[in-house]
Amino acid sequence: MNMTLQSGASRGVSRAARLRATVLGITLVLPFALSSGAMAADLTMAGHNHGGHDGASSTLVGKVRNATRRYLDINVALGEGWVRATPCVSGPNEGAMGVHFLKPDRLHDGALKADEPEMLIYEPQRGGAYRLVGVEYLVLASDWASRNPAGSAPSVDGHLANFVGEPNRYALPAFYELHVWAWEENPSGSFSDWNPRVSCDKQSGAN
Repeated sequence: MNMTLQSGASRGVSRAARLRATVLGITLVLPFALSSGAMAADLTMAGHNHGGHDGASSTLVGKVRNATRRYLDINVALGEGWVRATPCVSGPNEGAMGVHFLKPDRLHDGALKADEPEMLIYEPQRGGAYRLVGVEYLVLASDWASRNPAGSAPSVDGHLANFVGEPNRYALPAFYELHVWAWEENPSGSFSDWNPRVSCDKQSGAN
């Protein structure tokens, strides 16, 4: 999750600040978030051919697809309590992650479960549509340590999560994260942080 945030003037609150609020147990309030009902009225699902990718044979990729298939329609995700947590995140050199939507009640469970990712990742499309491209698993190091044997490392179906220590640029406690590009082929690998096939260029207001 080594990232450079790019947002419009009206979306200047960083991903770190939003996640930090949740970490502190404060109700997640996003400056640019709409209620699920209002957002559902404005957003449409982007039509796209979700073809195969280099991780198509991966057991974890398959599990992610099964667990998130209904969220190809973003309105379903919004209706189930997913909330927008970041603007569209672009890479420092090429590619992007996209827009992260968080399931707040999963952030502090101290676990990484293949069928329960903490975040859904969408690529913004022209006209306000969103296309599901992958997920991100995230667990705070302190939550993991308090619920698991000392010295154990968090992983998802055998794929080790990346550790981000403290202090860090996000002003967060130390945490672990893992991306899975289940709905968009990633030439850099299905578990790489950045995907060169994902872009923020089509979002509203992008040049």
